[in-house]
Amino acid sequence: MGKLTDDMTRLRGEVDALRGDRGALLQELGRGARELTTTVSAMQASFAAAHTAMARKTARERVSYVSKIEKQVGRMRKENAADLKGARRAWFA
Repeated sequence: MGKLTDDMTRLRGEVDALRGDRGALLQELGRGARELTTTVSAMQASFAAAHTAMARKTARERVSYVSKIEKQVGRMRKENAADLKGARRAWFA
């Protein structure tokens, strides 16, 4: 029974070693998952900040663009009104 006892002892040692390795792997996976969660949260916060900055910038640009168009349209309306006024004077003077 010496051989059988030695084999059983060796197998028990291998089982214990593998169980320890499995525990270490699970701890490492848990740590990696927590780190990944932290990284993703930071990345999402960065995206949100960038989106907010972009929204503010585009809002300012949009206001500026609309203001310029309003001025151009106002100028064009005045020019058109002046042209119509001149045409009325020419026709009905």
